[in-house]
Amino acid sequence: MKVGIDSYCYHRYFGEIYPDQSDPGFRWTFLDFVRRAVELEVDGVSLESCFFESLEPGYLSEIRGVLDDRKLERVLAWGHPDGLEAGRNEAAWREMNSLIPKAECMGAGIMRIVASSLMFRNEPHGPQIEAIVRMLKESVKIAENHGVILALENHIDYTSAEILEILERVDSPNLKVNFDTGNTMRMMEDPVAAARRLGPYTVATHTKDVDACRHVRPEEWYFFSSVPVGTGLIDMPGVVQALRECGYEGVLAVESDHHKDNQDEDRLVAESIGYLKRLLSQLKA
Repeated sequence: MKVGIDSYCYHRYFGEIYPDQSDPGFRWTFLDFVRRAVELEVDGVSLESCFFESLEPGYLSEIRGVLDDRKLERVLAWGHPDGLEAGRNEAAWREMNSLIPKAECMGAGIMRIVASSLMFRNEPHGPQIEAIVRMLKESVKIAENHGVILALENHIDYTSAEILEILERVDSPNLKVNFDTGNTMRMMEDPVAAARRLGPYTVATHTKDVDACRHVRPEEWYFFSSVPVGTGLIDMPGVVQALRECGYEGVLAVESDHHKDNQDEDRLVAESIGYLKRLLSQLKA
């Protein structure tokens, strides 16, 4: 396994600022993010398409060239914030499908996708899964034609068992999993058990650690907020070992969203990368 970063860690820097967060006073471009990734000596990046300055072929080719020069593995990430909206948003589905050839253009063999979000998680899941399966059965055909694997994230929407159900019903080698460690906790699952269930299908990760916030209502999605990996509630050695035993050899991409107590995200990322590198060294020993 290797270590990487998802660009969503720096969402404030890209201009997405939550109501209780302050503006950092500057903005990043794709190149700023890659420069920092190189400084932190990671092996791969997950790039949120919502932060791209363009989706034109020329811009995507430029992205590919920069990543190739720096020998960075890459995932194209689509779906923030609500993805397919529980299978209801046909326009989002068409947008997702149109991005698949662009993943190929930028040299990303994996494209993370989102089926739903916490907005819909308290509604009946059966009809949602039915609609999502119908959509994804068509999307995987496009992915196959372009040599791209769609990696479905557990996105505070479905349990690991429900994600597995979607995979089994779509039944395609071009649909796998982007496993988010922290979102298992937000769905009140055992992260290690979820890793064991989804590990055989995992091709990408959001390696996120979370801790409870005393000043936040438990009903809020960010009651479990991001902290440096290895310092929160997730049994990260157990999760990584479970993924390893399932044969996962990809990138552990650090991701954070709502930072507990307004922690500095860049420090959080740097500490998380250091922890994961030490953990992987220990597992190899």
